[in-house]
Amino acid sequence: MADHLEIDTTVPHSARVWNYLLGGKDNYEVDQRAAEQFRAMFPQIADIALADRAFLGRAVRHLAGEAGVTQFLDIGTGLPTMDNTHEVAQRVAPDARIVYVDNDPLVLTHARALLSSTPEGACDYVHADLREPDDILAKAAATLDLDRPVAIMLLGIVHFIHDDEAGRLLGVLLDAVPSGSHLVITHATLDFDEGATAQAEAQQDWNEKSANPMVPRTREAITRFFDGMDLLDPGVVSMSRWRPEHTPWGEPAEVAGYAAMARKP
Repeated sequence: MADHLEIDTTVPHSARVWNYLLGGKDNYEVDQRAAEQFRAMFPQIADIALADRAFLGRAVRHLAGEAGVTQFLDIGTGLPTMDNTHEVAQRVAPDARIVYVDNDPLVLTHARALLSSTPEGACDYVHADLREPDDILAKAAATLDLDRPVAIMLLGIVHFIHDDEAGRLLGVLLDAVPSGSHLVITHATLDFDEGATAQAEAQQDWNEKSANPMVPRTREAITRFFDGMDLLDPGVVSMSRWRPEHTPWGEPAEVAGYAAMARKP
């Protein structure tokens, strides 16, 4: 592993800011300031972070259980917290194989925390960027059998890729995996009326300060990422409302972020 990679603590990084919002400790003062400024402008960001994490659990349980997919390529995984993809998957399918991918050197330094697989399964880490899909696939093939279905997990990362590039990158990844593979996405949006102006201002402020500018998209634009695939019910919805757990108090409140899953036919 390239442990010599330097960690830039002068600008906030999305993985570390997200870690802070989830209550993690693996972040720096610059990330904490950025997160608190974003939260001051758009308080719902903390709810979005928690809803995104909860969606990950529901999605992975479905994939490893009902869908029978036991290979996961988790790109933009971020820093390890509770209930990482491999932990959720291997509770359902102990032989599940997971490859994590991230471009933040701080995540690389925590790779050992990610590599605690069950004896029956496997877990590996690739230091790479979503913009390098061929490199990701070549390295992931050391752990995953790309001739068998793979769940490509892209949670909170596609909105850092600009329009002219996002579709092409997803195409490369999907072309490399067979029928029965799944694509899972969560994505920022300005579609939701509640707090939309504040959210737009917070995202603009983030883009001016961060090395990872954000591109929020509409529901229609996000749906196009799944063209040619079988979109699972309930489609592209607020991440808190994608197959939520049953509770006595009914359907959860929407958050300003979309989630969806689709199967490659």
